[in-house]
Amino acid sequence: MRRIGLLTCLVLIFGFFSRAQAAVKTETVQFKSGPETVTAYLASPGSPGVHPALVVIQEWWGLNDWVKEQARDFAEQGYVALAPDLYHGKVATTPAEARKLIQSMPRERAIRDLMAAYDFLAMMPDVNKAKIGSIGWCMGGGYSLQLAIHEPQLAACVVNYGSLVTDPAEIKKIQAPMLGNFGADDRGIPPSAVHAFEKAMHAAGKEFNARIFDGAGHAFENPNNKVGYRPEAAKEARARTLAFFEKTLK
Repeated sequence: MRRIGLLTCLVLIFGFFSRAQAAVKTETVQFKSGPETVTAYLASPGSPGVHPALVVIQEWWGLNDWVKEQARDFAEQGYVALAPDLYHGKVATTPAEARKLIQSMPRERAIRDLMAAYDFLAMMPDVNKAKIGSIGWCMGGGYSLQLAIHEPQLAACVVNYGSLVTDPAEIKKIQAPMLGNFGADDRGIPPSAVHAFEKAMHAAGKEFNARIFDGAGHAFENPNNKVGYRPEAAKEARARTLAFFEKTLK
């Protein structure tokens, strides 16, 4: 009887995970960005209806498996998640390669590609165009902010240890409420930069909720960062992000 019960339990567990995986639809899509064509990874909820959506923005490594995993995770939460390939077909596996790719990517092109990604989502019949947000990590965190600056209809923006701004003219353009997750030990995006951005945002009457995690450095949310990954901080950052999107996009 115990054996039968165990087999039944395993069947139920397998069935649960099979249904969870089947609930998300993934595909590679393309859309125009100025004179160029951008490829992107699209993950959508399996349930019918109109959903909120997210532009999911890569780290400096490129559109790799980890970024695609984030898109699928958001689709499981009920969001249509689009991760555009800002490097146009290239992915780095070493810091040297990543540095070369980020330096060779025109900033204006990247912003244009992200705005085109927003437009692509807004035209999808199963997307609520009034509920499109953005999220990014590392390089993508900075570009998540740039999308908020350049797209006034963006409904929510999350920056995970990404570059920030203090120019009042740029701050003034931001209409989306913002959430930020940062590391206290991050030498690239130090707490002083977070506080300066926070001060500028609040002075302009903008919404920005920042959390600086003690003992965490740059890229602390990515388990592929063997030295810097901080599982507890990553878990809390994800919970904050999901709660924020629940509030702003659903």
